Amino acid sequence: MLVIVGIIIVLGSVLTGFSMAGGHIHSLIHPSELVTIGGAALGAMVCSSPPKVLKDLMHGLIALLKGGNVGKVTYNQAFQLLYELFRIARRDGMLAWESILAEGHDNATFKKYPKIANDHHLLEFVTGALQGAMEGNDGPALQALLDTEIHVFEEEHHAAVAALTRTADGLPGFGIVAAVLGIVVTMGAIGGPVEEIGHKVGAALVGTFLGILMSYGMIGPVAGAMDALGHAEVALRKTIVAAIVGFAGGGSPKAVMDNVRRGCGTAVRPSAKEMEELLKEVDAAK
Repeated sequence: MLVIVGIIIVLGSVLTGFSMAGGHIHSLIHPSELVTIGGAALGAMVCSSPPKVLKDLMHGLIALLKGGNVGKVTYNQAFQLLYELFRIARRDGMLAWESILAEGHDNATFKKYPKIANDHHLLEFVTGALQGAMEGNDGPALQALLDTEIHVFEEEHHAAVAALTRTADGLPGFGIVAAVLGIVVTMGAIGGPVEEIGHKVGAALVGTFLGILMSYGMIGPVAGAMDALGHAEVALRKTIVAAIVGFAGGGSPKAVMDNVRRGCGTAVRPSAKEMEELLKEVDAAK
């Protein structure tokens, strides 16, 4: 949502300034320039990116428009879910997780935490990490295993962001291409009325304008926001890993959750009192 708001502010500022200077908005509307610039940029992105990267890019853009699933509520539900699973393992052993993990989001335990259960990729990561602990991997081995998985996630996300960034970097150049084509069209009408020539030159200049605006005012910022969301998703996964590794290493459920809480960013970190209340809710539900 913030991305959309930001783009609206950019466009609003540019168009308002143009109008204040005496310009007419309709003089900026040239579909042919948009088709030239947008089509060329899209084609270049498709040529330079494997299908997997394009697919990850689409998923990343959709997640970005939805606001991502990395807020404080998600962290709180992750803490409560892990604490509940740790208590089960402390009482019945980690093998008690087997049936829970097999059912996945259909299991009653996961259903209580929709921010986790309804996020397919996050749920898959959580269940995979718990499966690794259940199979007897000790602390260092489990840490290395999950760090590798996070590294792959980072690399794939970075590839998608890089594809979008390359597209943003190429837009000014495609804007120039559109402008040159507009000048070529103008040369064909050089003997016509001055008004017609002026209109065609204006259309050509709009191509340069759109290329630069789309690069620095739209696609570039979206790539930056997508990159920031990726970092936030990695931070959430690292928090989950720290909790599972800490418990697998012999830590008590409450001590592990308190230690993990301290490593969270201030925007999502619950206070000691808030964490205590979260864990009490889990205890009370038993």
